[in-house]
Amino acid sequence: MLSYLIKRIALMIPTLFGILAISFLVIQFVPGGPVEQLVAQLKGGANGAAGAESGGALSGGLYRGDHGLDAKQLAQIKAYYGFDKPAWQRFGEMVGNYLSFNLGQSYFYQRSVTELILEKLPVSISIGLWTFFLTYLVSIPLGIAKAVRDGTRFDAVTSTLILVGYAIPSFVLGIVLIVLFGGGSFWQWFPLRGLTSDNFAQLSLFGKVADYLWHLVLPVTAMVVGNFAVMTMLTKNSFLEEIRKQYVLTARAKGLSERRILYRHVFRNALIPIVTGFPAAFLGAFFTGSLLIETIFSLDGLGLLSYNAVIQRDYPVVLGTLYVFTLIGLVGKLLSDLAYVWVDPRINFSAVNA
Repeated sequence: MLSYLIKRIALMIPTLFGILAISFLVIQFVPGGPVEQLVAQLKGGANGAAGAESGGALSGGLYRGDHGLDAKQLAQIKAYYGFDKPAWQRFGEMVGNYLSFNLGQSYFYQRSVTELILEKLPVSISIGLWTFFLTYLVSIPLGIAKAVRDGTRFDAVTSTLILVGYAIPSFVLGIVLIVLFGGGSFWQWFPLRGLTSDNFAQLSLFGKVADYLWHLVLPVTAMVVGNFAVMTMLTKNSFLEEIRKQYVLTARAKGLSERRILYRHVFRNALIPIVTGFPAAFLGAFFTGSLLIETIFSLDGLGLLSYNAVIQRDYPVVLGTLYVFTLIGLVGKLLSDLAYVWVDPRINFSAVNA
């Protein structure tokens, strides 16, 4: 097992490096980078104020309105953004900084990328974790109930409902919820902006918890409904497969009760494909905030940060968030493999790799 872990960790390094290298290479050919955007601002008379503000941050007096920029000023702008160095040198410095989790400075926000991620993270955690827990808490018991009642009216009705929910995009459901319950056209029961109210600091402890949960009802509902179908059907099919195996027939022949067979024998084996995906799903929950959901409900999370960074060509934020997301994904995959051994000790990765 130790040798397998060492191999997997060693494989994660070139994988992470390759993803960063490809992304960095693609960025070099994307038009409208930060240098081009600032030059356009400095040259545009209509955007003179914005250009002056940005130019003043460089070296004072770069802005020349409609008169254009000479080669020296253009070189100053490139040096400010680090584009005066060759691409291979910039990539090497970036990788070196990433090893110590120094993700650089944002071009647009003029702040550390790490600070920006930590600032937006609570929103994504709130949406992701509540979506994750509600999905598992509802889908697993529902899947077990559907497997036990396979072919009944209960199974047919619940399958229809969850598949209809799966077919509705989360952002469409979010708009419908706003129209119905957010004061769009009918009832105004739930707030539509942020995770807390303006008077949050003045509320009691119970009031703060209630206010926070009340703000989450609509966005989490929009996110979680579509997730029920996959997990519920996976649970149902996994239990059905185990119920039809020979050892279940043998247990029934011995006179064991259906409840004991289900929870003492079937339950552990059937949960293997579900539990093994738990670590990756749990880690991924920190970053599962939907861009459209965050936009619809005015939630300033990581999804909106990443989208704005791409539009604004804020390359440090784009590459920094990609680095964090990729690292979390690779660690999640490794923990999923370890969960296989924890759930089913019969699995031996060392023997497989031998």
